[in-house]
Amino acid sequence: MDSRFNLFENEFGVRFAKRFAGVGVLLHQSTLPKATQELVSLRASQINGCGHCIDMHVKEAAAAGESAVRLHLVAAWRESTVFTEAEQAALALAEEGTRLADAHEGVSDETWELVRKHYDDDQVAALVCQVALINAANRLAVITHQKGGAYEAGMFKAAVEG
Repeated sequence: MDSRFNLFENEFGVRFAKRFAGVGVLLHQSTLPKATQELVSLRASQINGCGHCIDMHVKEAAAAGESAVRLHLVAAWRESTVFTEAEQAALALAEEGTRLADAHEGVSDETWELVRKHYDDDQVAALVCQVALINAANRLAVITHQKGGAYEAGMFKAAVEG
């Protein structure tokens, strides 16, 4: 199926996208490790079935030096040995924060405690915002049928700075 609608060809969509991208830039400037940001975005995008965002985050992470093994194992992170305890806590938060409708409590106390153990207040704030932002981005792309495959590493940065 082709894309339904191009937000970047609409005046309101462009104004919104600039502000939305600005939040992404702010998150990239946080002290939350860049690898964690990409892993969290990738995992939420996998859950949400967002090909456009999976494409983007795999390519950005690979360009930043992330290994193919780790990228391939994100979908099965609980059954792998390549993620740190801190990354596992972030991935658990990403999953629980993405699957809110699947659990009456949302993010479990156990996951929250693990996140608090590994991240300082600024990193926790960035992590929570990262999960919220990627879920919003996934919804925008899935609703409008943005497809994966055409993204090239650096496109987001070029669009924001350009």
